[in-house]
Amino acid sequence: MTEEQQLGNKNTRKFLRNVLIKGILLFLLLNFVLGLIPTGTNIGRISLYNWLFPGRVRLPFGESPDEAYNLSLYDLEAMFASHEIENSKKPDNEFRIILIGDSATWGTLLRPEETLSGLINSDQWETCDGQDVRSYNLAYPSMSLTKDLMILEKALTYEPDLIIWPVTLESFPNQVQIETPLVANNPSRVQPLLEEFNLGLEAQTGDFATTSYIDRTLIGRRRVIFDAIQLQYYGVMWAATGIDQTYPLEYTPAQRDFDEGDDQFKDWSPGALPLDQLVIDVLSTGAALAGDIPVLVVNEPILISGGENSDIRYNFFYPRWAYDQYRLALAERSVNEDWHYVDLWDVVPQDAFTNSPVHLTPEGSQMFYQQLIPSLEKMTCRSW
Repeated sequence: MTEEQQLGNKNTRKFLRNVLIKGILLFLLLNFVLGLIPTGTNIGRISLYNWLFPGRVRLPFGESPDEAYNLSLYDLEAMFASHEIENSKKPDNEFRIILIGDSATWGTLLRPEETLSGLINSDQWETCDGQDVRSYNLAYPSMSLTKDLMILEKALTYEPDLIIWPVTLESFPNQVQIETPLVANNPSRVQPLLEEFNLGLEAQTGDFATTSYIDRTLIGRRRVIFDAIQLQYYGVMWAATGIDQTYPLEYTPAQRDFDEGDDQFKDWSPGALPLDQLVIDVLSTGAALAGDIPVLVVNEPILISGGENSDIRYNFFYPRWAYDQYRLALAERSVNEDWHYVDLWDVVPQDAFTNSPVHLTPEGSQMFYQQLIPSLEKMTCRSW
């Protein structure tokens, strides 16, 4: 090997070594910087939605991404960045309705146009003073009023004129508030709300996911980053098909027959429903958080079974004793605190439910919507 070749090899090795060292230093620097950024701040705001392809009409949620072109993630910023509400500044002539709530409002097994939000938009409402009514579906499939409150706080930045909040008893027990993954993985968003409004959930804060410095580094956050990238990838198929969940040809219908003596709700036996273990105060907190923006609380329809031992239970979720007391408590609070409230628990027959005591068929969703119209007319005309 000539001296010139030896010198060339030496220079090549030196170059590769420098590149490797600089790469390692850059990687370490990125990890260090990311580790200093709070967990709630991430790359989720960078999105191709509402630019390269249309925004989603529901917050992303899905367990079979390759079929639903959707996935579940815990980055609220990325979720909102993918939603159509991010599309543009609110038009001057728009009366903006935002819906929050559980999977029934999100629309499990319903096409987007079959959901409550979709039905409102399809009717092309106008307010009494001629504004165009536009509804946005910001519900999310899990049962937790605290989850709804977290989403509501974020939703208020989009200048709503009305909040519609369908609720059901399954979302009220203290024990379910933080354990739902979307809440558990967003302590930086939820804990300030718990403290500011003194919601009495100290015993549940152990359900928050804990994060260390390593979790905030590039390596520790690889799942968060991967999920955000995946969400962009599935946006291509969402844009092409409009599909955002799986629609199985067959599913297991919600239970209608029950065992004799099956009368418990959670760990509670028949008796006085322990209202101090239900977060009814979260509804008052939501109204306080919204300020001058009206919040319409809706006790959403449930399946009322006519099957075996249905004199004990309305459905798989609710024994009659517990649900009846819940309705009375909610009605009383709505009067005492002057809520905008409507109870539509029994407006949909049992054959208009699908795989859950709260999931509706398209026909059931239409029935619910029709019963809600008088309240919508009142709220959009500001006659309250």
